Amino acid sequence: MADQKQRPIVYVVSDSVGETAELVVKAASSQFNSTNIEIRRVPYVEDKPTIDEVVALAKDHHAIIGYTLVVPEIKDYLMEKAASEGVPAVDIVGPMINQMASVFKEGPRNEPGLVHKLDEEYFRKVEAIEFAVKYDDGRDPRGILKADIILVGVSRTSKTPLSQYLALKRLKVANVPIVPEVEPPEELFQVSKSKCYGLRISPEKLNDIRKERLKALGLDDHANYANMDRIKKELNYFDNVIDRLDCKVVDVSTKAVEETANYILNIHKKRN
Repeated sequence: MADQKQRPIVYVVSDSVGETAELVVKAASSQFNSTNIEIRRVPYVEDKPTIDEVVALAKDHHAIIGYTLVVPEIKDYLMEKAASEGVPAVDIVGPMINQMASVFKEGPRNEPGLVHKLDEEYFRKVEAIEFAVKYDDGRDPRGILKADIILVGVSRTSKTPLSQYLALKRLKVANVPIVPEVEPPEELFQVSKSKCYGLRISPEKLNDIRKERLKALGLDDHANYANMDRIKKELNYFDNVIDRLDCKVVDVSTKAVEETANYILNIHKKRN
């Protein structure tokens, strides 16, 4: 227990959740091999009495204060209080904000919690990526009803990488493989056709791609999977399904994944 009390302490003070300041403190502390630093986060600091309390605790424990406060009145009070009590206090984001304001010729917004709002964008992106993985390759047709975009195509038309690329743009994407022997899920015909995109490819290009895929797997490239007659049968069935859906079609024969994704993105943005 005595060792615990001897650990150096850093109080992280923030007018938001304090994650940014804590990450910086952890990054800095990682440079000290022999120092086991205890970080005590004090979030949502908006009043002077809380600052008085934190400064008093820091003084008693010979601690450091690292802060991310953007409201000038609260930040100035902390700086003055810490200085009067002889407590080391480090402004973690202030110098960068001041430099940006000087260079960009624009005053800061001084609003707490903006980084947290950006984090929400990050979590939406993660959610979209998880969605794309869960509903990849027609694993669960229920995902079609929840998706922002549904990709439809035969095997090896880049459905999965396209889904992941679009997920990075925070779009929930499901993709559906088209196989002549399997009737497409009924959910595919229940959603708006504006959400569906058929991925068309030339027989020759698909034949080349599938042969390379078989070789990569150490299999015979003359297998039925890469047989031209089989490919034409699949593509004819694909055309039949797309006619029923009456949806937008993208020819991916000569397009990179990024090019196809941006094409779909532009259409999606215009429609929404």
